[in-house]
Formats: sequence, C-alpha cells, structure tokens
Amino acid sequence: MPKLKTKSGAKKRFKVTGSGKIKRKHAFKRHILTKKGTKQKRRLSHSTVVKKSDTANVKAMLPYSL
Repeated sequence: MPKLKTKSGAKKRFKVTGSGKIKRKHAFKRHILTKKGTKQKRRLSHSTVVKKSDTANVKAMLPYSL
C-alpha cells in the first residue's frame, strides 16, 4: 500500500497530546478585535480539545501523528 500524505493545513493547526487527544486553537482572534470584549478575547486565546464528533475527520488528515 502507498504511503498516505498528511494534509498540510491540518499539521499546522492541530497537535496531539500525550493521552492521544487533539488540541486546537479558537477562531475569531485574528482581527476586528476592538468590538470584542476583553473576557471573550481572553477565553479565545486558550487552546482546547477537538470535539469527539470531529476527531475522526482530523485523524484522517493526520495519518501518522496518532
């Protein structure tokens, strides 16, 4: 069987934790920040874990990371 290619966009956006979960960053933190509150911007700056329903899609994009 041939080797599988990793999606370039996915390898830049996702990291795998030690327990096998997939970390991601929040969206809406790049520009137009003046109308967003401080609390919202602070909440968006933290990374989070990909939801269970989306993990299969992300794992398919990262075949050798898991």
